[in-house]
Amino acid sequence: MTIKFMFRQILLFYLCLTLSSCSAQNCQDIPDVFSSYQQAKNLIEKIAFLYSDKVNASKSNWIRTASFYSCDKKSGFFIITTDKQEYTHQNMPIEIWNSFKSANSFGQFYNQNIKNRYQLNVRQ
Repeated sequence: MTIKFMFRQILLFYLCLTLSSCSAQNCQDIPDVFSSYQQAKNLIEKIAFLYSDKVNASKSNWIRTASFYSCDKKSGFFIITTDKQEYTHQNMPIEIWNSFKSANSFGQFYNQNIKNRYQLNVRQ
């Protein structure tokens, strides 16, 4: 490897790092109400959350992925993906997330403790 090649690689690395950190937003940028589910998803993907966690959902017959994102480690966004749809919940307590992660059945826990609660606030 030449010094010129190494310098280019390092420069490219720092450029990518700078660009990705500039596109991240803060928790203060999260609105209370979203204009659409897509707007919420796009914003959640860009926020630099204080806490984020995922669970291995391979044991579930219905839920494919499950993630939790929080700005304060008290409550946050809960996102699950199924074979047919993605569901986003807002203001879900972290205790519910922790219970979900240890549930014997993710689907049953979701239906009993999360579904129709912690709804994402979207303008209709």
